[in-house]
Amino acid sequence: MVDYVSILAKDPAGVLATKDGEHVRTRVFQCLFTEGKKAYFCTSSEKPVYSQMNKDPYVSFCTYGKDFSPVLSISGKVAFVEDSALKVRALDENPLIKNIYGSPENPIFKIFAVDIEEVSTFSLAEGLRQYTL
Repeated sequence: MVDYVSILAKDPAGVLATKDGEHVRTRVFQCLFTEGKKAYFCTSSEKPVYSQMNKDPYVSFCTYGKDFSPVLSISGKVAFVEDSALKVRALDENPLIKNIYGSPENPIFKIFAVDIEEVSTFSLAEGLRQYTL
């Protein structure tokens, strides 16, 4: 099994894919942190991505390092979490997010966890590797 936690910590910026009706939508996101088999992210309740994940909670997130090795993709079901400790952690560890949302009490500040069901990696040395959690 690949150490996806270390990869996400080293390369947290990536692309999050959601469904919007019959269309797939992608946008740049940052993995905030992981706990167990959950990867945490945040967004605004005013963004289309929030509505998309509420309608269809299955997403995929892809990231890669400077050398593209490995490319990591995690997929699973989103759950929105109203946990002030997680919000405080996100704000404390990410000054840019703190600049956007200010405080954990901000009503549009939403934390969500991807309950990772599938992990895949690709590298030129090893090719495609897929894992089910």
